[in-house]
Amino acid sequence: MFRSLKNIDSAYQQTKTLALLFMLLCFSVAAYAVYSARQTAAAAQGRIYVLDQGNLLAAVSHNVKENRPVEAKDHVKRFHEFFFTLDPDGKAIEYNVSQSLFLADESAKRAYENLKESGYYNNLIQANISQNIKVDSVSINAASYPYYAKCYAHQQIIRASSVTSRLLISECYLRDVSRSSNNPHGFLMEKWRVIQNNDLRTERR
Repeated sequence: MFRSLKNIDSAYQQTKTLALLFMLLCFSVAAYAVYSARQTAAAAQGRIYVLDQGNLLAAVSHNVKENRPVEAKDHVKRFHEFFFTLDPDGKAIEYNVSQSLFLADESAKRAYENLKESGYYNNLIQANISQNIKVDSVSINAASYPYYAKCYAHQQIIRASSVTSRLLISECYLRDVSRSSNNPHGFLMEKWRVIQNNDLRTERR
């Protein structure tokens, strides 16, 4: 009789252990299912499908902060292209410069006013001189805020009789501001200044 009771107690313990293991297994499966569902939902939220002429295209969203250094480089490039691309036309000069001033603080406006007072823009118009710029590279230090940026570019001063190539190096700091149609990257260049602007060569046309 005691042996029978012992066997019953042993069987009960085994059943209890198996039940606990089964419950643990069920809990693990349920937890994994919830985790997988959350991951799938998060991935689905980051993917947008666009219908283009009957073709279904997938667009994947990214964290905005991950793309900030790239946007910062393009912001600096955009400013220099507007500020230094000039044709012998007063309205064209005014438009380009006004577009560039949306991207920078009073340091750029001060540089523009100094050039204007010195007669630089009038000389371009009167002598039919065009000026363009090619930005070679922009380095960004994203480790500290505001971000330090340095721009390396080449200018061309095109006259009727010659073309002068110049090396231009400038620096600034970038601060986050609200995005707008005039400032799509949401940066403002501060303390902008030209470090170097030297003639490299002049070729006759």
